[in-house]
Amino acid sequence: MASMRDIKRRKSSVQSTQQITKAMKLVSTVKLQRAKGRAEKSKTYFNCMYDTVVSMLSKAGDINHPYLKANNSSKKAVIVITGSRGLAGGYNSNIIKLVRSNDWNKDDLIIYPVGSKGRDTFARLGYEMGEDYSSAIEEPIYADAMKICSQVLDDFATGKVGEIYVVYTGFKNTVTHIPTRLKLLPIKIEDERSEDDKAVLDFEPETEDAIDLIIPKYITSLIYGAMIESVASENAARMQAMDNATNNADEIISSLSLLYNRARQSAITQELTEIIAGAQAIS
Repeated sequence: MASMRDIKRRKSSVQSTQQITKAMKLVSTVKLQRAKGRAEKSKTYFNCMYDTVVSMLSKAGDINHPYLKANNSSKKAVIVITGSRGLAGGYNSNIIKLVRSNDWNKDDLIIYPVGSKGRDTFARLGYEMGEDYSSAIEEPIYADAMKICSQVLDDFATGKVGEIYVVYTGFKNTVTHIPTRLKLLPIKIEDERSEDDKAVLDFEPETEDAIDLIIPKYITSLIYGAMIESVASENAARMQAMDNATNNADEIISSLSLLYNRARQSAITQELTEIIAGAQAIS
């Protein structure tokens, strides 16, 4: 059995750790309330943006535009959104597993990291890395999403990549976070027109000019929405992880207290036994 000093030292260490996890849980809870509000307010807009653009293009007929045509490149631009800090349970590892466990060939991927956890992991695993936008996840703003959109669209237009994806954690509620892969380009267009509605949708001014405005707005909005949902998911995951850690610390402290009391009782019993034995020897 460990000595009382060792048990007391370990109990003190666990109590100090518990104070840290409690503080981190409170901080994550406050951040979650703000991030959750942003995610819930914006989610409808971004879902509507995606549905509207896909529906509009499906009714527009055959449009010859670089943003809408697949090129010959086998490379895939993957915008990977993770956190820049740990202690969030499986939040970061689930995104990394989603990228690695997919049917993608590692050599065909170019990773555009948003968040240092994903950047460091994929760089260590030998993936080809694109522009680094890790700092953008700290406080997501629309301008950062525009920069990311501009870069991946340039790479798509020049033929460096043939597809664009974003991998992020979708926020459903405080306890449910869904690792998600969303294809941004080329857009999968299905003909939604009925036999009675085959009129081709006209654009004003020119079709190419309209697409030049619509597609960047569409991709920027989806990237920004993914960043906002990821931040909310990260804080919710960290809050849960710290709550579990705090509860586990309570259990360990209770167990150590029991061990300490047993060790103390054993020491007292031994001392009494020695005193009685000494008294009997004298008499």
